[in-house]
Amino acid sequence: MSDLIDVLRAAVGAHHTLIDSLSMAPYLTDWRARYTGRALAVVKPADTQQVAAVVRACADAGVAMVPQGGNTGLCGGATPLSEGRSVVINLSRLNRIRTVDATNNALIAEAGCTLASVQDAAAAENRLFPLALASEGSCLIGGNVSTNAGGVQVLRYGNMRELVLGLEVVLPDGQVWDGLRALRKDNTGYDLKQLFIGAEGTLGVVTAAVLKLFPQPRARATAWIAVPSPDAAVALLGLLRDSCGDRVSAFEMVARSGLELVLHHIPGARAPLAGAHDWMVLLELTDTRDPDALDSALEGAIGAALESGVVLDAAIATSVAQAESLWGLRENISEAQKIEGLSIKHDISVPVSRVPEFLTRARAALTMMWPDVRIVAFGHIGDGNLHYNLSKPNALDNADFIARTAEVNRIVHDLTAELGGSISAEHGLGQLKRVESMRYKSDVEMDLMRAVKGAFDPRGLMNPGKVI
Repeated sequence: MSDLIDVLRAAVGAHHTLIDSLSMAPYLTDWRARYTGRALAVVKPADTQQVAAVVRACADAGVAMVPQGGNTGLCGGATPLSEGRSVVINLSRLNRIRTVDATNNALIAEAGCTLASVQDAAAAENRLFPLALASEGSCLIGGNVSTNAGGVQVLRYGNMRELVLGLEVVLPDGQVWDGLRALRKDNTGYDLKQLFIGAEGTLGVVTAAVLKLFPQPRARATAWIAVPSPDAAVALLGLLRDSCGDRVSAFEMVARSGLELVLHHIPGARAPLAGAHDWMVLLELTDTRDPDALDSALEGAIGAALESGVVLDAAIATSVAQAESLWGLRENISEAQKIEGLSIKHDISVPVSRVPEFLTRARAALTMMWPDVRIVAFGHIGDGNLHYNLSKPNALDNADFIARTAEVNRIVHDLTAELGGSISAEHGLGQLKRVESMRYKSDVEMDLMRAVKGAFDPRGLMNPGKVI
């Protein structure tokens, strides 16, 4: 392997070719510290041609490659396996905004740009890039593309599949596919970019993306609302969409257990409503027009919902700081859980109409087996995506509970499938759900996926042990 290391150093520079265990360590463990792998080297190319040179060198040597962005994933998709015969290709140095075309509402960003930097580049041209994640200051666009990231505004703007117009990709043999076309209409054959979106680096290395932009909202109205039940939350969503249309940009549901963890672990967190409520909704309306009209629309909708009993109480933000404080309660749930300790995490989606049924039936099945289980349910109820995380309050009991993850997953995932849902809504499969997914996909689906993988990467060198 010394010959390969020499070639890698020649391609990206010795300073950006990491081979000692101490310097590689931050790139070999995932954000949740669930997976730790080994690698021959971690390389940090600076541009697409350097990525291509690295890929060609690894392909010539028959060495596997693991594309990596900000290493903020939750399923181990960017972490190498433990066998140690792979090279991690970290893309953080590909961090240029190449162009912003405000007239065409498009932007070209390299894979190593943080999501926040893309949002800022769009805002500088009075445009919006609507993908919004709690990790936006550290997650990278290449990872967002490769995991088909969702976030809190899918309800209005869609996930990455709907926000990407074109891609530039280094293929497993080192060829570069330039698909950076900023077109809304291009009906000239297979839509190749869609194969790489959500593929988690198993078909190639995404190096740049053409992203859709939208008019920058002039008005934003945010509210934290207590509802009597998940059924009421779904009813409230319907009322809001009927009265406010596509101005409903985010609709998040939070269980009491999730809010309590944030209040306990996150400094400065404050409950926005008096009293304890089992279920709460964080909603946001945005508009490119009159701010006063938006506020009136929100107040009117909440007033009608209060009269009908769909809403119990509400706090409407009256400043940007208040709105950010409300969003902080939602966005810090994962961080609070990490501080609390290990939990069994699920990222599932079901039709919005069946979210209440899932919550009721899942709780009944789990508490029958583990009466004291702590259920932290929250997420993007507006698009049917729930983060459904389970643990025991006592650390010793929790260790035994975590050891039974397979049993817990079977209950949650079987119910999800029965309700017409997916066991991975926005986090991907990675290492975590690669085998589990086979239980819920048909033989036809698996054969098609293997055929695609074989066509692009017949030697299986691109991110092995992930997705398929």
